[in-house]
Amino acid sequence: MILWFGEALLPDGWANRVRVTVSGDRIAEVVSDCEPGSTDERHAVGLPGMGNVHSHAFQRGMAGLSEQRGAPDDDFWSWREVMYRFLDRLDPTAIEAIAALAFAEMLESGYTHVGEFHYLHHDPAGHPYAALATTAQSIAAAAQTTGIGLTLLPVFYAHADFGGMPAKPGQRRFVCDLDGFARLYESCRTVLRPGDRIGLAPHSLRAVTPDELAVLLPLAGEGPVHIHAAEQTKEVDDCVAALGARPVEWLLANAPVNEHWCLVHATHLSPTETDALAASGAVAGLCPMTEANLGDGNFPAVRYLAGGGRMATGTDSNILVDAAAELRHLEYSQRLLHRGRNLLASDDYPSVGRRLFDAALDGGARALGVDLGIAPGCSADIITLATQHPSFAAASGDGVLDRWIFSSRGQAIDAVWRSGRRVVSNGRHHAREAIERSYRAAIIAVLG
Repeated sequence: MILWFGEALLPDGWANRVRVTVSGDRIAEVVSDCEPGSTDERHAVGLPGMGNVHSHAFQRGMAGLSEQRGAPDDDFWSWREVMYRFLDRLDPTAIEAIAALAFAEMLESGYTHVGEFHYLHHDPAGHPYAALATTAQSIAAAAQTTGIGLTLLPVFYAHADFGGMPAKPGQRRFVCDLDGFARLYESCRTVLRPGDRIGLAPHSLRAVTPDELAVLLPLAGEGPVHIHAAEQTKEVDDCVAALGARPVEWLLANAPVNEHWCLVHATHLSPTETDALAASGAVAGLCPMTEANLGDGNFPAVRYLAGGGRMATGTDSNILVDAAAELRHLEYSQRLLHRGRNLLASDDYPSVGRRLFDAALDGGARALGVDLGIAPGCSADIITLATQHPSFAAASGDGVLDRWIFSSRGQAIDAVWRSGRRVVSNGRHHAREAIERSYRAAIIAVLG
């Protein structure tokens, strides 16, 4: 297969008249400043597919269910109780159907690889399935159906709070001991397709003690390590009381945090923590729409990026799956926080859209353990924009990214190839009709 683009974003910047040869699932050759061959498939703009570093796919099924006031002090913690009640009703078939819709929507929005932070391990009574990786198999099957790349992140979750507090009843489907998790982790490897990845996800310092974290980390080897950190101010205060330090401060001082790590959210950082995290090489896994939906707070992105910090985006609760919107919300959160504009641009990156896209692309690849980009040897994960969309009129180069992220209002993605296979055409996933049928049936069964 050969694709030709009027312009394409390559690792060293925009190039014109770009011919991309795909062999199997990989990009074999990229040539710029050339005319298309007679059989080349032609498109105006080509972009590399993006990485979604943090997803709980099953939560796509509860999108909109928590938007009714339950108490005067509704917050993250009351939302969590709604989530526990929802997941209690899910069986492996429903998990697969819900995940498939979430993954199809990710592909339609420009995400071609997902890090699935997977903690729904056991049956509704809290007992391990006979096949330990039954629910992981549901996730893998959804990835197979949609074609999205998968970095599976099995989650170790043992406690309700700092100090090794016993898990609550609503957490029974998550909880493992160390030996049981090691068996589960190895079982999860068996459900992955060639090219998929596995990483390790200690849930948080609330749910994992320091001693348990030390035992877990060797399981990861050189693979990704993802952990929730400092999402809520209560979490920060409780961590100081229990461990004598803030969550990110404690991790940087006591764990081997490096380029293989992704600290998810990291919302509440002191200036010292912000600078230290930026210097560590780790990726901050930001989920701006979920963080806004849950009232988490604003990540200090201006200082962090100015310090050379790496970041990527995730869809987390999948309240609304939209790669461009995650980047837009990140910039807008900073505008509201600092009461200025174009705050995540820089002298080297005067375009906000370009800076955000490049940062998220690089950070996503690192956090997921994959190669993303239009370059020889990379997986053939490519998206094209629907340049007939009015928002793109007279746009080129970085202006295309600015208009996609800030003004396209949907239907901006035309086609998506994942691993050399076209999975989206005219903005619609090829299997969407069947995926929607299965999703509707699952939600009716769960909520009806």
